[in-house]
Amino acid sequence: MKTTALYPAVVIVAASIASTDAFVAPARRIAPISTLQLQSTSSLTPSASTSLSRRQASFPLRTITTSRRQRTSLSATTATEAATPTSQDECDVLVLGSGPAARAIATLLASPTTTSDNGESFDILLADANYDRSWIPNYGVWQDEWQSIEKLYSSFQQPLGTECVDRLWKVTDCFFGGSFDIPVENRMRLERPYCRVDRDALRRTLSPKDEVDTENEGEGKANYRVTRANHMSRATSLNIYSPSGSMVHDESGSTVLLQSKDGNVSQVRAKLIVDCTGHESRIVLKEDRMKSLPPGFQIAYGVLATVDESNVPDTDFAGPYSKEAMTLFDYRTDHFPENSNELSKAENAPTFMYAMPLDSNRIFFEETSLVARPAVSFQECKERFLTRMEHLGISITDIEEEEFCYIPMGGALPAKDQRVVGFGGAAAMVHPSTGYHLCRAMMGAGSMAKVIREELKSTGSSSTSWNPDRAAARAYDAIWSPSNIAQRNFAVFGGEFLMKQKVEGLRGFFDGFFKLPLEQWGGFLAGWPGLPNNETHETWWARLVFGLSFVSKLPVPVALDMLGSIAAYSITEGVPLPQSVSPLLGLPDGYGYKEKAAAVGDVAAKAEARKMIEESKVEDLVPVDFVEKALVE
Repeated sequence: MKTTALYPAVVIVAASIASTDAFVAPARRIAPISTLQLQSTSSLTPSASTSLSRRQASFPLRTITTSRRQRTSLSATTATEAATPTSQDECDVLVLGSGPAARAIATLLASPTTTSDNGESFDILLADANYDRSWIPNYGVWQDEWQSIEKLYSSFQQPLGTECVDRLWKVTDCFFGGSFDIPVENRMRLERPYCRVDRDALRRTLSPKDEVDTENEGEGKANYRVTRANHMSRATSLNIYSPSGSMVHDESGSTVLLQSKDGNVSQVRAKLIVDCTGHESRIVLKEDRMKSLPPGFQIAYGVLATVDESNVPDTDFAGPYSKEAMTLFDYRTDHFPENSNELSKAENAPTFMYAMPLDSNRIFFEETSLVARPAVSFQECKERFLTRMEHLGISITDIEEEEFCYIPMGGALPAKDQRVVGFGGAAAMVHPSTGYHLCRAMMGAGSMAKVIREELKSTGSSSTSWNPDRAAARAYDAIWSPSNIAQRNFAVFGGEFLMKQKVEGLRGFFDGFFKLPLEQWGGFLAGWPGLPNNETHETWWARLVFGLSFVSKLPVPVALDMLGSIAAYSITEGVPLPQSVSPLLGLPDGYGYKEKAAAVGDVAAKAEARKMIEESKVEDLVPVDFVEKALVE
């Protein structure tokens, strides 16, 4: 989840914008909730023009023409009528998008100094027509995870200032009452600090100084360049794109057409492309050669609100929610009348409240469906939010922001052997059973940046030694190694199990989950190499121990359901789950680069035939397959 229970902070909806993994309606002020008709709003797009600095190309530029115009959701207006580029540019890596994942990987790729590459810097170009758009989500993260992110970025000489966190809660609360003899009013308190990321400060920190108005020391220190334009392509098959010529790969890199909002088309030559335009990317294909379940969806309706405390006896609380704690889950349904249709729907398609007290009487509330397929409706989440607020006696006088969260979870990983490198949502990096993404992406950016920089460094100024296929494969392998895929497969089952649960099952599930040692439940929520406690989940043995321990903490009906689900899932979905908890089935196939063989066929036999033909007195025509050049190509 993102801002919700298992994924920090507030939320965003629909990957219909190239710069983000989801979409959120922009902040706006709304009337008091008592007279309110809450409704979704469309994103506002600030005008911007393309800014490209022409560079001397060190490898060939290809001029591209296309033939007509059409509009796409994740890309620019596509020129389909003989659109000739008005400018050309060249870079080492082209990063598409400008959300947290895009700016994180661009910042680390362009870092001028690291401890491992002797300070060599590279030319990174980030492209997004919506670069100037503000980030909407209220990102929430576990404090220890954020501290590990800070350490990583400092190692790249790109420190994240203290201003990137603007609220810290020392404790985290959950409410799972109403089932399994747990009193409705029971509060489960987790002694693990949670914090809110200042989205604006993080955005400025991961931006070049000439592209943002800095407010704090350390902001604006990123070294990538920016062009305000979007790609124009849609993948039709592996490494093939429509319209023809809008994106072309060759032996030394890629040539891409970008289009600004005012219609100007530019041509960019890059050694490598990293796509960060979200889960529903138009140019990163998903793996279809292996069986995979479709994604589930996290849906939420959230508001940043001011509450009326004029008649509240204890202002340390907003209803049952303590202001000293971040409330991660409230899965209670006592705000619905007994035997009502509303209660029946809430029990069968559960949602929970997520509450983030900010300052004074400003609180971010979010009614969230953790994961479902098909998705719970936004209107349903909104109506449940209003009903819950009324039942809890929380009177809202003003709404600053209204948010609509849409986060695909799980689904297939990116297809192997494709030249465009997906990252963030485009690479399915969202946790498949919790929705966490921000820390996973920011940590994964370090691993990917390291191997891409190694590839760039190994070639120096020589374009002949650069191998874009190897670089792309290594970049994918940096985030989806066989061991990390196995860990993800384990979590995918978790998401599938959560999707089938009614509210009673979810209460029992999470009540048992948080009774595990913090290292075990914290490691599952993170689920990414480099984040705290991941060692409790990164090997088959650790996952097996976790699973056995977890089942022992569950209420008997939930435990039996889980055991039956494990058996059924293993039968219907095959190897992935058993493989994740056993050494007998090995590891999943990864993305490691496999060099193409230089010789084709039986070279010795063909060489012998050529020699004998040349010596023959009756045959003087050497077949094409036997010529000397054909033996090694």
